[in-house]
Amino acid sequence: MNKVIIFSAPSGSGKTTVVNHLLNVIPELGFSISATTRKPRINEENGREYYFLDENDFNTKVANNEFLEHEEVYKGIQYGTLKSEVERLWSLGKTVVFDVDVLGGMNIKKQYGDAALSVFLRPPSIEILMERLKKRSTEVEHQLNMRIEKAQEELKYENKYDVVIINDHLNLALTEAEMIVKIFIYS
Repeated sequence: MNKVIIFSAPSGSGKTTVVNHLLNVIPELGFSISATTRKPRINEENGREYYFLDENDFNTKVANNEFLEHEEVYKGIQYGTLKSEVERLWSLGKTVVFDVDVLGGMNIKKQYGDAALSVFLRPPSIEILMERLKKRSTEVEHQLNMRIEKAQEELKYENKYDVVIINDHLNLALTEAEMIVKIFIYS
């Protein structure tokens, strides 16, 4: 059976670190590359971290029903999961792993039901999340405040996920994620 695993978390919770770890240690996993209208950060490549689309291309794909889910995550910045990405990974015999925002994750879970495992990665506190985001130094102050506000909203959805992992100590979070994913894939 084709399965999917959804990882969602507020920005700065360590979601990408956990997902990358899992992709490195579990060969049966394949990463679903999301599409976005945001500009690439330094060292990001189109087709590796994201499919970077301009607003018109993105909206055309929306109109053509090419997205599994999509949403304006931040004002003027859209993200979405292309149906073709899931089909591509399934054709390779992979279990698809999503690294998506909370609402996107819930939409994907709704579509795949029991064939989907939804995992919410939670920071130990908002204060620690703020520290992590500041250390990352990818945002200016107003963007940082926007991410913190969004994180506080997203934390309200954690109980709608199948599993919650608190990323207080990275090695423990990685071990827990690995165990949960292996049980889901092999059962």
